[in-house]
Parts: sequence; C-alpha cells; structure tokens
Amino acid sequence: MSDPGRSSPSPTVEIPASGFRDEKKEVDDSNATADIVVDFDGPNDPLNPRNWNKKKKWTATLVVSAFTFISPISSSMIAPASSQVADSFGVHNDVVIGMFTSIFVLAYAIGPLFLGPLSEIYGRNRIIQGANVWYLAWNTGCAWAQNTGQLLAFRFLAGLGGSAPLAVGGAVIGDIWEAEERGQALAIYALAPLLGPVVGPLAGAFVAEDSTWRWVFWSSSIADVAILALGVLYLRETYPPYLLEKKTNQIRKSLDAEKGPVRNVRSNLANEDRTWSRVIRIALTRPFILLYKEPIIQVLSLYMAYIYGLYYLFLTSMPLMFQGVYGESVGISGLHYLALGVGVLVAAQILGSLTDSVYNKLKAKNNGVTRPEYRVPLLIPGAIALPVGLFITGWTVQAKVHWIVPDIGIALVGGSIILSFQAIQLIVVDMFAFYAASALACVSFLRSIFGFGFPLFAQQMYRKLGYGKGDTILAVIAIVIGCPAPWLLWAYGPQLRARSKFAKQPT
Repeated sequence: MSDPGRSSPSPTVEIPASGFRDEKKEVDDSNATADIVVDFDGPNDPLNPRNWNKKKKWTATLVVSAFTFISPISSSMIAPASSQVADSFGVHNDVVIGMFTSIFVLAYAIGPLFLGPLSEIYGRNRIIQGANVWYLAWNTGCAWAQNTGQLLAFRFLAGLGGSAPLAVGGAVIGDIWEAEERGQALAIYALAPLLGPVVGPLAGAFVAEDSTWRWVFWSSSIADVAILALGVLYLRETYPPYLLEKKTNQIRKSLDAEKGPVRNVRSNLANEDRTWSRVIRIALTRPFILLYKEPIIQVLSLYMAYIYGLYYLFLTSMPLMFQGVYGESVGISGLHYLALGVGVLVAAQILGSLTDSVYNKLKAKNNGVTRPEYRVPLLIPGAIALPVGLFITGWTVQAKVHWIVPDIGIALVGGSIILSFQAIQLIVVDMFAFYAASALACVSFLRSIFGFGFPLFAQQMYRKLGYGKGDTILAVIAIVIGCPAPWLLWAYGPQLRARSKFAKQPT
C-alpha cells in the first residue's frame, strides 16, 4: 500500500502500468520526481472487470450465484428433520428446536459485518473462497455433532463462512456490470439466497425420511465441494481498487529495482483510507457507521429485515401447517416448498426482464442522468402481493381448505419477497458503488437478525392465535412498513443521498 507520508502537493503523471517503462522515458526532467498515478489502460483495458466479455461476466455471475445458493440450502435444509434431531438429543423445548435452523441465519448477521469490508481490502475472490472453505469444514462437523451444544456451535460457525457470498456477491455483480445492464444479472444472483432455502427443506425432507438427519449435512458438503472447484477454476478478482493496487505495487517494485529517483506511486482509486492501518480500522467499522448515519440504509434494512424474517418464519412453519393441519408425512409436506419456489422463480423472471428496461426508460426521460431511485418502482408489486399472500395462506389453512389454495398464497408470498429483495439489492449496489459490500453488510445484518428471531416465535404464535389471525397480524405489519416505503424512497431518496458521505451521486 502507498505511504501517505510520501504524498505531497507535487505534480502527478498519470500512466498505465502495462506501458510504464516506455511512458517513464517520455517524462521530462521537471517531472522526474512527480507522483505517478496508476489507472486502467484506457477504456478497453481487459484488467478492468467492466471490460470483460459477456461470457466471462456471466460465468462469474453464475459461479458467485452458486456460492450464494449452497449456503442458504444449508441454512434451511435441517428444518424438516428438526424433530429427528430433537429426538436424537432429547430436546423438547420449541425455541431450541427452532434454533437448529435459525442459528445458522444468526451468523449471517455477524459475518457480513467484517467479511464484506475485508473484501474491500483483500479482494472479493479471496474472501469468498476462503470463507467457503471455513463453511465446508464446520458444516461437515455438524454431521459429527454428539449433542445439542456442539450442533448449535458448529451451525453458527458454518454460518459465518456461509455468509461471505451473501455479503460480497452483490458487490461482485456491481464490479463487473454497468448499471444499465446490472438488473438481469442481479436478478439471477438474488434468486440464490431465496431459492436455496426452498430447495433445502425439500431435499432435506426426503434425505431425513430415507436416511438420518446427519446425511443432511453430508449431502450439502458434497455439493459444496463441486461449487468450490468451480470457484477455483472460473472466479477471478473483480474489485477495481484492489486490482489497481496490485498494479501499483508492481510499478513500485520496478522503480525500486531500477534505483531511480524516489517516486510516489499511487492508484487512481486510492485515497487516505487505503493505508493498511486506516483501511482495516475504517472498513471494519464502516458498516456500523452506515447503519447509524445513513437514513436510506436504515429504511431499506428495516424493510428487507421484515420480509426476510417472514420468509424464514414460513420456511419453519410450513411443516407445522401441512403435517399438523393436513396430516401429511414429512416427505409429502416438504413438497409444498415447491409453491414457494414457483413464486420466487416466476417473480424473479418477471423482474429480470423488466428491471433494466424500466431503469433505462427513466434514465432516458431524465436526459441520460442515472439515479438509484429508478429501481424503486420495482418495490411496488412486492409491497402489494405480500399482504395478499399472507391473508390467503393464513385463513385457508385455518379453514382447512384444499391444499392448493394455501399453496397459491405461499407462492404469492415467495414472489413478493423476491421482488422486494432484488429491488433493495439493486438500490443498495447502485447507490453505494465502491462501498457496496459494506452497505450490503448493513442490510444483511438486520435481515439476518430477523431471520433468526422470527422462527423462534412461529410455533407459539400459531398455537395461540391460529393461522388466520397470526398471518393477519403479519399482513397488517407488511402493509404499514411496505406500502409507504416506495413512495418515501422515490420522494426523499435524492435529498438523503445528497447528504450522504458514501452514496454515489447521479451521473
């Protein structure tokens, strides 16, 4: 890293790394000790991730999505087998049984707070792959757990590693795709953290029914090994400041080897924060600063937290619905997760086809000036569909209507959640640019706290209130939080962003 002590008000010479030696010869004597500012080699530099070809961009997007897919599978795959685990360890407390699933999500609240910012120091790729190895080790350890304490501890540690792609993946998408074409890529990526928890219980139900709960962990670890291999083969570094810093270090070493005049070499994207001591201190505290000082982050975090909490409440309560009310077996009740998956998939495809076109039309109407608020209209369908889906699900289960009707409500809930989830991810990535990983860590923190807490009261709520009244309360809260959110962001977003230290301004 460059030493700020060498940064003085001296003239600068901006040159690319690849042509450094020839460019140095062209610098006259008056600039012999000028600063050298290292940038990408023009608008077509292949080192710049934005200049990768479409094949390489989509490969990186799909690999990151695969990393983001396997972790949420692990988060929820144990849900249908929770009763088996409880019997194995002699657990009868509903809260502890709920924690078998949700403690993994609690780790999602903590991991991104340091893994996201650390990716702004060490690069995205190193953090994603290193954390995945950590996840693999502890997830495999869950299969060997001999008591409740070991299982909960191993699940939490596995969740810390599994949170990395959730913290960094969205930032990778922001690194490689332009804003005008980012929507479809992020729509595919955002499927993973919501589709994974659907596939997990569906697979876990049949694994647990035909084998033991320990194979829930063995099978997910085997799948993760394949994804880890894909990452090693195809995932490359994407964070521009890190890439330019590597180029800067190469130039600095070249100058030192030539023993020429002392030159201050720095990256074009470097600033006072890029010294090691400052970067480590600031990057590790930045998510908390954003959460405390940025009203937009607070609003988006609260809204995503609520819908994510609802999502995990549904994941853990669906076996109660269909095993308890409809008397279905573990395996058959797991098939109802397909309704949630259908809603997620259909809504994601609709959003993926619309998000960039809506963004580009609004940009054209504004004389080509981009604004992150152009993603806000995508929140509206989700804000409407969520309470409708909750009303349908709760009252039809309460009346024991044919299972297809609550499945329709469940599909609406899944679709509304993915619409809101993807729109918020896009807004955050567009708005905070180079600080996207830290901003996403803020959003992830609150949503994961809710994802951990909501399943813990699901059983008690439905037992006391029933499914109709319970889901009605959840629907009313969704209306109070969700319906004003798009209007508030559209009306006041530009003003709040203008006062922000970290948010990207219109271009």
